[in-house]
Amino acid sequence: MDISSFHWEISERARQLIIELEAVKLNFEALSLSPKMEDNLRKTALLKSAVFSARIEGFPDTLSSPKLESQNLVRAYRFINSDRAPKKPSSVFIRELHGLTLDKISCNAGKWRMEEWGIFNEAGVSVYKAPIHIAIPGLMEGLVNYINNLTDHVGVRAAVAQFIFEKIHPFADGNGRVGRLISAHILAESGHGFRGLAPFEEYIDSHRLDYYDTLTPDRNVSSFIEFFLEAVVFQSKQILNTMNQPRVELPEDDLSPRQQEILATVRDHPYSSFDFIQRRFMAIKPSTLHYDITQITKLGFIKKNQKTRGVTYLEVKK
Repeated sequence: MDISSFHWEISERARQLIIELEAVKLNFEALSLSPKMEDNLRKTALLKSAVFSARIEGFPDTLSSPKLESQNLVRAYRFINSDRAPKKPSSVFIRELHGLTLDKISCNAGKWRMEEWGIFNEAGVSVYKAPIHIAIPGLMEGLVNYINNLTDHVGVRAAVAQFIFEKIHPFADGNGRVGRLISAHILAESGHGFRGLAPFEEYIDSHRLDYYDTLTPDRNVSSFIEFFLEAVVFQSKQILNTMNQPRVELPEDDLSPRQQEILATVRDHPYSSFDFIQRRFMAIKPSTLHYDITQITKLGFIKKNQKTRGVTYLEVKK
């Protein structure tokens, strides 16, 4: 595979989306949010990025009880938005992302694949064959050098990086998740991360067939660039519109996203027992859940009810 053989044309629609992307960026920069509210919104957006990225790959995850795949992705998304992330992607950085993504899931986490890989149709005929595994280290070095030297708009660079990465398919598993992490990192490091509040993976999950169709061409990246820009612009506009709606700040805005969900559970189901609440948060450790419930109780949002058999919880009406 020759990295320089990939090509694309920027359609009129893609050019318009780039203009819209820059306008949305300015609107996000002008947003006025309280630090606590922005922090909670960012935590929720980060969780959405992780959960929807896992769903795209067929993991039926939920926001209230994320499984290991999403928990790993939360750590990976947090990493790409931290000061520890490099300014530009490197092959070492990409392997680190894979290590985080498949931690405790695969013994090959953070390792290039060591076998051949291809896509086969229902008749068992190969429709795409990825480069041989011994070529992967060189191809990945070539990819990061290529991307880091592109002068196109950041939205185009992010899309091209994800597309070529998928074609190299450097890992035995987790390539889709890592590819979206790479494009998200490129956006964030170029000032187009929208303060971490707009998870474009949600759009991709709801347009999965289009997503895979635009990834199908062998070398032509044009359709994927347009799809990727559409995803980023649509999702960021939707979040922006929601934030611009008149909203009365509520006391529970200061709670963490999970604590808000626990409060909503008790509100919707009076006399909830701990076991009942835990069934809604199966991936959360009981000790962590006990801590959250204790905090919500101390802050006066819920109270214990011990008149019935066992302890249950009720919302404190204000």
